[in-house]
Amino acid sequence: MTRLGLILGDQLNKNHALFDALDPGSDLLLMGELSDEASYVWHHGQKIALIFAAMRHHAESLARAGWSIRYRRYDDETRFASFSDMVAAEIDKGDISEIVLAWPGEQRLVEEFSGWEKRFGLPVTWLEDTRFLCQPDAFERWASGRKQLRMEYFYREMRKRHDLLMDGTGPAGGAWNYDKANRKPWKGEPAVVAPMSFTPDDTTREVLDLVENSIDHFGELEEFDWPVTHAQAERALSHFINRVLPNFGDYQDALDDDEPYLFHARLSAALNLGLLDPLEVCRRAEQAWQSGDAPLNAVEGFIRQIIGWREYIRGIYWREMPGYDERNALNENQSLPSWYWSGETRMRCLEKAIDSTRRLAYAHHIQRLMVTGNFALLLGIVPQEICEWYLAVYADAYDWVELPNTLGMVMHADGGLLASKPYAASGKYIQRMGNHCANCPYQVKDTLGDKACPFNALYWDFLIRHRQRFSRNPRMGMMYKNVDRMSQDRVDAIQERAAWIKDNIETL
Repeated sequence: MTRLGLILGDQLNKNHALFDALDPGSDLLLMGELSDEASYVWHHGQKIALIFAAMRHHAESLARAGWSIRYRRYDDETRFASFSDMVAAEIDKGDISEIVLAWPGEQRLVEEFSGWEKRFGLPVTWLEDTRFLCQPDAFERWASGRKQLRMEYFYREMRKRHDLLMDGTGPAGGAWNYDKANRKPWKGEPAVVAPMSFTPDDTTREVLDLVENSIDHFGELEEFDWPVTHAQAERALSHFINRVLPNFGDYQDALDDDEPYLFHARLSAALNLGLLDPLEVCRRAEQAWQSGDAPLNAVEGFIRQIIGWREYIRGIYWREMPGYDERNALNENQSLPSWYWSGETRMRCLEKAIDSTRRLAYAHHIQRLMVTGNFALLLGIVPQEICEWYLAVYADAYDWVELPNTLGMVMHADGGLLASKPYAASGKYIQRMGNHCANCPYQVKDTLGDKACPFNALYWDFLIRHRQRFSRNPRMGMMYKNVDRMSQDRVDAIQERAAWIKDNIETL
């Protein structure tokens, strides 16, 4: 009898728990390109192509390593819609005694897989997802009994647990967090070094042709240059550590009209696919600081994103699901503007962020949080609509990472479970962090009038609308002092301007 090990498309890590649980000589690995997975949201074509190309390369490497593997392609004569259909076809051949899989990254798959024992009459063994350093039960132990689940304190525990950037029992350099040193606008110097680019090989070109001609998708494929193998991802990591990391910290919050990457790593897609190991990535960054090749503020900020935010966000997802995705604490009801998909808006910062998204399946975290995200928050978008957009359009987006970041951090729709305050800002923030405003037809200095930056009236309107909820928030006191200085006539004019923006949003 053969045990059937299921490898999901985003679980391509070398240390997958299946490899210790199964026997290459007697057990079978199963992978497949499924139509449901390619269409449950309107995915970016580069995201689909990245996953399929990485899967095909991974399957080839497993076969070379001696594993028996069944690989189902999207363009096979028999195409499978779901994991259930693909597994059923394998079981129908006989001789399968058990199904073995690692914990998936999305609640919808947990619900699907949970019915398999009854459906197939076979035991289903669930293993840990070894792409992560903190499993859901460990996160629950950390979270249990805490009044607030703040990432900063989780991050400190992770630093201690894995002995990263530690000086004995305290943090290297005397501080846990150097975020205040990481907010410089970029003004053309130092020169930007782009992420490493990879020319598609025959396997990847075949997948790109498949996506272009056979799968309905968002975005453009022409500039696809993602790493699709472990070796390529490791080269991309080395390139970032050696050439880009030294400047990452200073400019990680910067925005620029012509540089979509600036000093960002573009490694999250490889991490989330399992092509890179998170602890190894952190160790490499730490080594760069120890050898004097990168400053502490850059290395700490980078490591915080991986063992802090990445692990924390996943912990929140599994602690709060199911049901987290339905929350709308601010009772927002505005529809997502169609130009979030087309990019056809005159607001320069949004136009550039969405253009990058369409061309590259990428935007860095400040574009996501403080441009497209901030605008959605101020406008009052229905959280589920903007969550679906983020899940669809980025190559690194999976439900476990997208949902808490968007619903919780961007939209504050979980009522403050994840973030202590909403990330709301006027156009002045965007002006301070980059040069978009200099190239925009709207005037960032103005709040009222036809040429005023739409962010401004929406920002003040957001504070006014939600005063009862946020006025006592200690992190928002200064904002409300500014509201209090306004005359009633100005408050009325701002609300009138904000209402006009919402009614005419498709024309901006």
